[in-house]
Amino acid sequence: MTETTSTTGITDTAGKTTGTTGRAARTGTRTRRPSRLRRLAMPLLLTTGLCLSALTAAGPAQAGQPNATVVDSTRHGGRTLALTFDDGPNPTDTPRLLKVLREHRVKAVFCLWGDHVRRHPELVRAIVKGGHTLCNHTMRHDDMSTWSPEDIRADLEATNAEIRKVVPGVPIRYFRAPYGSWGATPEVAAEMGMQPLGWRLAIGDWEPPGTDELVRRVVEGVTPGAVVLMHDGGGDRSQTVEAVDRIVPLLRADGWRFDRPARRG
Repeated sequence: MTETTSTTGITDTAGKTTGTTGRAARTGTRTRRPSRLRRLAMPLLLTTGLCLSALTAAGPAQAGQPNATVVDSTRHGGRTLALTFDDGPNPTDTPRLLKVLREHRVKAVFCLWGDHVRRHPELVRAIVKGGHTLCNHTMRHDDMSTWSPEDIRADLEATNAEIRKVVPGVPIRYFRAPYGSWGATPEVAAEMGMQPLGWRLAIGDWEPPGTDELVRRVVEGVTPGAVVLMHDGGGDRSQTVEAVDRIVPLLRADGWRFDRPARRG
């Protein structure tokens, strides 16, 4: 009910006047006491406001959760690319790759194989010390395309546990399915807080064609905003390391920038 104040009391919009009482009425002083409805409504309004404030504060965090869309692009787009390396850590080639990336001031994503993490924990610490981003690449590089969600979760949890033993508290932001055989893995990974990470350009360095050919495949094949799939483990990756050492200055001279993959699909 909307209310207006008169000289003798409170008049509602229907024209009814409610006289004042007590000493104020006897002296002709105008008073305006909250109606019983208003007194009852005030705590409710305050409570509602607090709830809305809490929801507003929680909203961005909830909206920013990983989803099941497989990302294959960079965060900023344009003439950018993101370097990602699978199947490590590898005691021969991962340290050399980290040195090359450090010299060229490039940050990358390392998709870690759980069994290799267990064998080479010092390399995982070196990856984190270099400012690179971690990705879960399963315990044993199995094809999970036909696995149940329960079995997928068990493997991903075991892989994360191995990583967290070595670098406690470091975020594991991405998951990449071996062979690109996704099955039900994107949904499970997103529920666990990891964004599924794909690629736009795979240079085929798992069958080393020579450093010159790897350089050519990247320079000629990269497109704006591409996530590039390479390897630092799973075999001899010396050609990949040498190719990265040559690719970075070539692309920078041509106006390309090195970025991270998008955080959400």
